[in-house]
Amino acid sequence: MNLPPTLTTPRLFLRPHRMEDFDAYAAMWAEPAVVRFIGGQPLSREAAWVRFLRQAGLWHHLGFGFFVIEDRVSGALLGEAGFHDMKRTLEPSIEGTMEAGWALRTEAQGKGLAEEAMRAVLAWGEEHRHGARFTCMIEPDHAASLHVAGKLGFTRYAQGVYGGKPVVLLERRATADAPAP
Repeated sequence: MNLPPTLTTPRLFLRPHRMEDFDAYAAMWAEPAVVRFIGGQPLSREAAWVRFLRQAGLWHHLGFGFFVIEDRVSGALLGEAGFHDMKRTLEPSIEGTMEAGWALRTEAQGKGLAEEAMRAVLAWGEEHRHGARFTCMIEPDHAASLHVAGKLGFTRYAQGVYGGKPVVLLERRATADAPAP
């Protein structure tokens, strides 16, 4: 089994999901502001449980996955960030790439934490890369995530439709493509 490492940034610990995280995790995925551009509907406790369990499976089978974003001072779960390969029905396909993603609790949004977390995640990903590029998929109206993706060195390469909604597909090919922090 591939165990996720723990990464440290000035304000955050990025670490494996733990069973004791589940209540805070389920509460996060029930927040309308969290899911507005990620499916659009708050998750039930059961759906959050399936998503929570998926995180261990990603690491086990793919050697990469998502990290819990934990506040270094308070220990609070602020969100999650990492990579997955969801075998999405999407054209053009992003299957076989390390698809980057991030989500933060409402009170953690707008503070630069997504960028801080993803810089650490991408640095880890550069060392453990599975393929030629990183990708991400963002709804075109999600200006905040598109802004973060741009700061992280992702560039638009296509548009698609996923779950009946338009999405922007972005890619990041190499460390040299990413702007300095």
